Amino acid sequence: MTVSTPYSSAPDSTRARIQQEAARLFVASGYHGVSMREVAEAVGVTKPALYHHYADKEALFLAMLDGALAGLGRLVAHASAQQGIRAQLETLVGELVASAPEQRVGLQLASELRHVSPERRAAFEGEYRRVWMGGLAALFEEAASRGELRADLPPPVLARAFLAISYPLVSGPVPPEPQQTARALLAVYLDGAAPR
Repeated sequence: MTVSTPYSSAPDSTRARIQQEAARLFVASGYHGVSMREVAEAVGVTKPALYHHYADKEALFLAMLDGALAGLGRLVAHASAQQGIRAQLETLVGELVASAPEQRVGLQLASELRHVSPERRAAFEGEYRRVWMGGLAALFEEAASRGELRADLPPPVLARAFLAISYPLVSGPVPPEPQQTARALLAVYLDGAAPR
């Protein structure tokens, strides 16, 4: 499994290799099933060299999640630069599908977040709410203020509905034609399923 740029947040190629190999190992074996020794061996560095880059396994794990979250932040920023909610959501869904392998890895890693210390978990979850959920909420709030969304449902409800419809695109089995499936789901979301 290849993990690309969302998990390669540092320009240092050794750090990028560490995160890529660690992500592969964490996805395969879970948080408790991976040791720093195994990560060092997979990367081809010594344990002291690994600890030079990351203080402990938890710091390495959270760095990978931070990279995934930074990737989501870039998706929201790119979508926000488009004109109108339809173009914004088309951009967002298209890029989610294009980065689906990385998104799946991010989701699998996030499922192991319960194993890190409560303080570090809370800090990451707060940042996730700010970057991803807050970024999406801003898209929907701004669209509502422009009159582009129905007024009988609050923007947070519309944002949650969008997440529910788009989540299957980046989790579970890959649909046979992901982009076509994404366009169909977005059409149902924006235009409804009933005939016009």
